[in-house]
Amino acid sequence: MVVRSFLPLLSLLIALATFTSAASDYHEALVLQPLPQSSLLASFNFRGNTSQEAFGQRHFRYFPRALGQILQHTHTKELHIRFTTGRWDAESWGTRPWNGTKEGNTGVELWAWIDAPDSESAFARWISLTQSLSGLFCASLNFIDSTRTTRPVVSFDPIGDHPASSDLHLLHGTLPGEVVCTENLTPFLKLLPCKGKAGVSSLLDGHKLFDASWQSMSVDVRPVCPQDGECLMQIEQTVDIVLDIERSKRPRDNPIPRPVPNDQLNCDDSKPYHSDDTCYPLERGSGKGWSLNEIFGRTLSGVCSLDEGQRPGEEAICLRVPHEQGVYTTSGVEETKRPDGYTRCFTLQPSGTFDLVIPEQSHTSLAPRDEPVLSAERTIVGHGQERGGMRIIFDNPSDAHPVDFIYFETLPWFLRPYVHTLRATITGRDGTTRSVPVSHIVKETFYRPAIDRERGTQLELALSVPAASIVTLTYDFEKAILRYTEYPPDANRGFNVAPAVIKLSSANGNIIAHDTPVYMRTTSLLLPLPTPDFSMPYNVIILTSTVIALAFGSIFNLLVRRFVAADQAAALTAQTLKGRLFGKIVALRDRIGGKRSKVE
Repeated sequence: MVVRSFLPLLSLLIALATFTSAASDYHEALVLQPLPQSSLLASFNFRGNTSQEAFGQRHFRYFPRALGQILQHTHTKELHIRFTTGRWDAESWGTRPWNGTKEGNTGVELWAWIDAPDSESAFARWISLTQSLSGLFCASLNFIDSTRTTRPVVSFDPIGDHPASSDLHLLHGTLPGEVVCTENLTPFLKLLPCKGKAGVSSLLDGHKLFDASWQSMSVDVRPVCPQDGECLMQIEQTVDIVLDIERSKRPRDNPIPRPVPNDQLNCDDSKPYHSDDTCYPLERGSGKGWSLNEIFGRTLSGVCSLDEGQRPGEEAICLRVPHEQGVYTTSGVEETKRPDGYTRCFTLQPSGTFDLVIPEQSHTSLAPRDEPVLSAERTIVGHGQERGGMRIIFDNPSDAHPVDFIYFETLPWFLRPYVHTLRATITGRDGTTRSVPVSHIVKETFYRPAIDRERGTQLELALSVPAASIVTLTYDFEKAILRYTEYPPDANRGFNVAPAVIKLSSANGNIIAHDTPVYMRTTSLLLPLPTPDFSMPYNVIILTSTVIALAFGSIFNLLVRRFVAADQAAALTAQTLKGRLFGKIVALRDRIGGKRSKVE
């Protein structure tokens, strides 16, 4: 199965990202593509590099110093970090941008190749790396401990040029419950040379970015050694977002959606129940007009030009719409149309602002998109507080070719799977379902069991899904009971289970046309665990305090009070008053006598 319609966009992204490094050591690009359901895909790409010799001597020019010093201290040779929120709607939007290589799990995902003599040293440097990156990106990466760290075998391959003599260790960690917000975007922009003040990065606004239906921020650092040049240390930062055009056009001073006035409603007059007080909304197509100023809340500010040898006529923005569709830009901008019939790129001026306007059209067509090569779905099944099950569904839409891929799953230590219960069923297009031996679907298995409170479960499967078939894998698991100090404050919400990673490669030549693998992620899961009644300690404390107060008061009264008869109480009271009055008189006499002696 070959990805056809998405290849022009992928080729365009790769071509813009790998623009002649000899011309400049920094390049940025933006690709805009309208999607169905009035959505817009915006792919920002920033790439900079510096020579490894200068990097080793800590001479940073186009490489951020803050990140470079962390990598040198932890001996990290290749780094990949992802911040992702939302869900990619593959049924409506097609395949993922960059073939999913720039996308991560929900929350934060991190993997790196660390140079170390042994596994213990590599893990110590990994902990130092996560703690340093936690402070740099204002994220909870310091919570990636041994229980959230795995060592994938075949799911990830290094994309950099590493010497054969280096002893590299791959470590992978994820935080599916991490909330991505503007605290992560601000340090991300600070890594850029222009800090989001000029160039393509000036369009990135946290209010618009995190109001998107789906967004992913990635940072990739790798060594690159071309055949005819010196080795470089390259950093690539990518931001991919899917914006709702109608919601993004809402002004900043009116962030709360309000009902549309009656005179502005678009009603379907063909409905038999249409009247003055009844309106059926008229469905509008994808031909809504928009501009950069409306979508991002600002226009693009100039060009981020840092190198004297950088070409001023560099194409930085590309738009994927049919060539016959009208597009208006700021004056002085050169437009170039590609032969594919859907791509046009714009050359920006070194100074000034840039805006792109697409007027509203009644009938419009979108650039072709490709259906996903594979669809995957993972859910937790079963009931009860002790046991449960996992169900993974793989759908191969191709009628001619099977799909071979790697399935990588990380489970927390308190979720104990029973691998011997792994079962497989195949459902054909005609609806017939049959059980098959697991060996017909699972070609190879790598399983590392969990150790309580030390590491989680790692499961990697080499799977093959036949053509025009749906394969369902199921297995049972057991839920552990935690100590009361291990429960988070929101324990009744449940515990996050990291999404599974699916890697489709072109080893057999029938999946994708390029050597770049295709990555997919399933959605994260919410695992309910047996949760004790945390109000009981409060009840015990209150009851114990009450009993102690009553006992202490009674014993104290018995020890301090004097018990006398009623006839003795009056005499004691009189004696007490007489003694107090005599004491007052004596004190007053002594005071008067002392004053007289001082006068004499």
